[in-house]
This record gives sequence, C-alpha cells and structure tokens, in this order.
Amino acid sequence: MRRNLIRALAVLVLIVIAAVMMVVGRGHTAYFDNKNLEYEGTKYEAIRRINVNVRGEQVAKLSKKERGMATFMGQTFSFQLEVIREKGGESEFYDYTISVPYGLDGIVINMPALLSGAPESVWMSEFVPVPTVEEEEEELDEDALDEFDMGGDL
Repeated sequence: MRRNLIRALAVLVLIVIAAVMMVVGRGHTAYFDNKNLEYEGTKYEAIRRINVNVRGEQVAKLSKKERGMATFMGQTFSFQLEVIREKGGESEFYDYTISVPYGLDGIVINMPALLSGAPESVWMSEFVPVPTVEEEEEELDEDALDEFDMGGDL
C-alpha cells in the first residue's frame, strides 16, 4: 500500500514538472532582417536604421541589409523597435508581441514587411541554417602510399 502511494506521488510530481515546463516553454532565437523583400509583386524596402530592444536592452542596431538576433523563452516574444526612416528623421517607436509556432526553434522576422503591416506569413519564416562545406582535400604523396604497400602482389 505504502509503495503504491509513493509511486503515484512520484508520477504526480513528474506530471506537475511537465506541465510547468510546457508553460515556461523552450528557448528560441529570433533573427531580425532589415533587408529588401519582394512578395507577390509587393516590394518592401529596407529601412535606414532600426534599433531592436528586448526587455529594455538593445539587442540589435540594424542598418540596411543587416541582421540581428535575440534569444527568448516561451511561445510569445515581445520587442520594441525604434525606427528612423531617413537621415535626420524623427524616431518612430513600435511595440510588438508575436506568437511563435510550436516546433520552431528559430524564426526570421523581416522588419520592412512587419512595419508595413504585411500578413505574418510574409514577414515571419523559419530559420534554416545553411550548412557550410569546407572542402579539405587531403593529397596523398607517394611516401604515404608506400606505407600501405604490404610488399606483395595479389
């Protein structure tokens, strides 16, 4: 009886830990792109300067054609933008909170499309790292080949 009670309590504790972890979520990375984007004939032009702040801390200062990043926990992500559209222009401030689809570890946010009010499918995409191939060709010289010669013909 006592053994079954301890087992049930252990299972209950594991279920509570799993529920807490579902609420807390897992770590994600958001990449902020300030790059030109063309989608279905609509052009979104890069902006002169965008400062990205997360939790009151500046995480990226983007000029045209630059990318910044921030890491966060959970399925929602809040950030603030300071946008300067032209040299000597006034700063515009925006607050965003976005939901990250389940199963994505990294997202790319295209800032010009986001600021233009485009649909989420235009400005948010999954980050897919491009594998870098370092071709290292090892050239064998004749001395190295001689090491493998067993001294006989087959």
